[in-house]
Amino acid sequence: MTARRPIIAGNWKMNQSHTDAISLVRTLSYELRERDYDRVEVVVCPPFTALRSVQLVLEEEHIPIALGAQNLHWETDGAFTGEVSGPMLKALHCTYVIVGHSERRKYFGEADETVNRKAKAAFEHGLTPIVCVGETLDEHEAGATAEVVERQVRAGLNGLTAEQLVSLVLAYEPAWAIGTGRAASPEDANETIGVIRKVLADIDADAADAIRIQYGGSVSPGNIAQLMEQREIDGALVGGASLDPKSFAMIVRY
Repeated sequence: MTARRPIIAGNWKMNQSHTDAISLVRTLSYELRERDYDRVEVVVCPPFTALRSVQLVLEEEHIPIALGAQNLHWETDGAFTGEVSGPMLKALHCTYVIVGHSERRKYFGEADETVNRKAKAAFEHGLTPIVCVGETLDEHEAGATAEVVERQVRAGLNGLTAEQLVSLVLAYEPAWAIGTGRAASPEDANETIGVIRKVLADIDADAADAIRIQYGGSVSPGNIAQLMEQREIDGALVGGASLDPKSFAMIVRY
């Protein structure tokens, strides 16, 4: 079995002006130590308007935090008002980009096929996608979790090469736990991520072993240790708690 390095990513969503973002990432860097970066890959995903500011702080102050974006369009350029392309993100030295977040699926109608196009576009332009999957509350209560995540994984990763598969990141984020304060139990999260890994094994055995799978959904300093004790969980996609540098640093240390 491959030793998978944990990855903790902060999704700032539609929060933080560019000046606030500078302050946040600097304070986070003061909270973290070299040993924290040795143990865990740390990523921050600011809003588009703050990417350049955060990029400069990370690079000029030699802070070993990776930069990610929250979304991208699958086209390289064109008449797509309000969208941002892969080359634009790559020019800002982004390493990661979140695709298929439950809020994008819920509020902006992103389908599995759209997520797949975005994942392919990310790889085309040298970005690593964090591909999100997860069920709604209705699906969860209907006992359809395994069915839903299998469909989303197969459709979202369709057509990716073996090399691409082993390098991407998956995030299981039950939609009913996003921003609600109601997290899945560590055992339930581990069970569902185990289902995802079995689906991956059917697609590509090497990918199943190599892919890091995060849990996302009301992650906090209070539950991160229990989550990370689980065999299948390789990190966390953190929402609200990532806006507090002290809380986020505690999550990184788990």
